[in-house]
Amino acid sequence: MSSEDTKEKILNLARKSSKGITDKDIIAEIPGISSVELVTALNDLLKQERFDLFNQNGSLIYKLKTQTNKHAIKGADNEEKVVYNLIEEAGNKGIWIRDIRIRSNLANTQLTKVLKNLESKKVIKAVKCVNASKKKVYMLYNLEPDRSLTGGAWYQDQDFESEFVDVLNVQCHRFLSQRADNMRNNPRGPVFGRTQAYATATEVQKYITDLGISKVVLDVDDVTTILNTLVYDGKVEKSVFPDGSNVYRAIETLIPSSGLVQVPCGICPLIQRCNSSGLITPQVCNYMTEWLE
Repeated sequence: MSSEDTKEKILNLARKSSKGITDKDIIAEIPGISSVELVTALNDLLKQERFDLFNQNGSLIYKLKTQTNKHAIKGADNEEKVVYNLIEEAGNKGIWIRDIRIRSNLANTQLTKVLKNLESKKVIKAVKCVNASKKKVYMLYNLEPDRSLTGGAWYQDQDFESEFVDVLNVQCHRFLSQRADNMRNNPRGPVFGRTQAYATATEVQKYITDLGISKVVLDVDDVTTILNTLVYDGKVEKSVFPDGSNVYRAIETLIPSSGLVQVPCGICPLIQRCNSSGLITPQVCNYMTEWLE
């Protein structure tokens, strides 16, 4: 992973936490990052003034600095300042142009001009909503759009990535199935094996990240969404450990009975002694006669 990729992942993590992040948060979300890479990336971001640094109970907290680019609107007219303040107030959920027009009391042509000027200065940006393709909202340029706008990891250019979701479903289920198989004949007993067959969403997320099958960074919440679909499909069960953490375990899928089971022979306890001659034979079997009728 390049240093720029590492820094971008750290910034994305910080954008999701208004309270700031710690070294432990970064290591948990970016598996495999070395201490040298971590220190180098954080030092670079601090030099670039992307973070404010705090000390909380002996732990360093890195909080994303709000880069409002206010220097870009210095000397701007009152209309631009009004529009900028409205957009800043909306945060990462953005504000619709109609709401800006109503609250700013600007005419359409005047507002369009102001928005274009602010966009050209890279102070604000327009973001399309995944649930309304023709609707655009405006937010500050440096903000990461809320998932309600972009659809999160499951959407690309407003298109739902169904194949990507299917692949993740398969890989998450495979991880849990292999774990259950490995624990099935545990020498410490079936109860211990069953407990150890459970995995947290964080463990599954690390497995998916290590596979490298995703072009986007998937966080624990993304993987939890996939795991919940497996629960709804009856392929995985969800439980809660004493520490309050949610855990998941692969289970046998409930499928319709096969034809052999529907035939009386499939559940007959004497099937091993049944043959074409003798006391136990299909020709004189009452259960077979009833089933054929």
